Order: sequence, then structure tokens, then C-alpha cells
Amino acid sequence: MRFITFSGPPSSGKSSVIINTIKNLKKDGIKVGVVKFDCLYTDDDILYKNAGILVKKGLSGALCPDHFFVSNIEEILNWAKENSLDILITESAGLCNRCSPYLKNILGICVIDNLSGVNTPMKIGPMLRNADIVVITKGDIVSQGEREVFSSRVLAVNPRAIVMNINGLSGQGSLELSMILKEKSKDLKEQENLILRYPMPTALCSYCLGETRVGEKYQLGNVKKIR
Repeated sequence: MRFITFSGPPSSGKSSVIINTIKNLKKDGIKVGVVKFDCLYTDDDILYKNAGILVKKGLSGALCPDHFFVSNIEEILNWAKENSLDILITESAGLCNRCSPYLKNILGICVIDNLSGVNTPMKIGPMLRNADIVVITKGDIVSQGEREVFSSRVLAVNPRAIVMNINGLSGQGSLELSMILKEKSKDLKEQENLILRYPMPTALCSYCLGETRVGEKYQLGNVKKIR
């Protein structure tokens, strides 16, 4: 089985890119399943089901969805094996633009959109900087010049990544991505020895534990003050 992780800011078009890519993979007889991680609500699982894709949904609630994802990797891998999947794809919300839910030797893909602004690549941390492939969406809405500037900003942040444009509505470009996934993704051999490419954000303070009162005397743990 192969394991591929997708991440990116909310509403960047991750689900549309994944669905169109899986359609091309299914034509080759590849059985693909998706685990969708989100925070409070998502109906993307319905989109996957309507497309005939096996899907499982995980809502993190009060927890960061990327921390929730990392804590449940073994469980979703077991689910994938129970369903005899050839490829398991996970989709993460990437709410804070900082989390890096990528694993060593596991293909990591970041999806961002042209409408987020030309400075957005500079604002995204390891989620973009450590990605193997960066997919840029909604290029049909902006000019050619804007697309080129945005792509150059992405390459400035992550010069090692494969950068490509995909139209989530029409699926244009998804065939190329499906071919890259088949070529670049590797078989998952050791489930127990997976390692994150980059540490998750350090946050264990009084507010993480449920504190609601504001003030320095109520702040405990890992607290960072502005200068």
C-alpha cells in the first residue's frame, strides 16, 4: 500500500484536486481511499462518496486537526489495510498554515490557491516549505502574469518542490498529478517507524488545558510574550 498526504489552507480546493486525481487513478484499476480530517464540520465526505470513493471522516473538535491526524496515523493505516487499498490519501485542514503533517519517505502535497495573495507563500511554514509537490489552484480566475508571479513566490520558498497548476472544477492538470503520484509514491513498508519531517507547533499552556480567564497570573506552561 502507498500512503500520500495532502494539506493546505481551507477552501484552497484540496478535495476537488483529490477527487479529479483519483478518477484518473481508478481508470488504471487502482483502489484508492481517503481519510478527511477537519475541525468542527465538513461535508467533503459526501463529495467523495458521490464520486464513488471510499472515505472516512475525522473531526478533531477542540484539538488542532493536524495534531489529531498525527495521533491517528496508525488507526487510519489499519483502516486502509482492512479495506485492501492500493493507495491511502489523507486530507488535512492546515488551519494555522504552520503545521507540517508530512512524514519522512511519504509523499507530501500542499494545495494553495492563486486568490490567497502573492505574499501567501511567505506566510506558510513547513506545510509549504517541506512539501514534495505544490499544487496551485484557481488559476483560471487570475491573469497569466499573476499566475507566474505566484508560482515564482512558491519556488522561492520551496525550490525543491514540483510546482503545478490544476483546475479543481474541470480537472485540467489532474492527469499529470496522477502520473506523478504513481511514479513518486513509495510502498509503505514499516508502519511503526514513521517520523514527522518537522516538529509540530509547541503549545502546552493554561489555555490549551481549558483556561478561559485572561491575564498573566493565569498563564502557565509554554507562554511567549510580544516585545
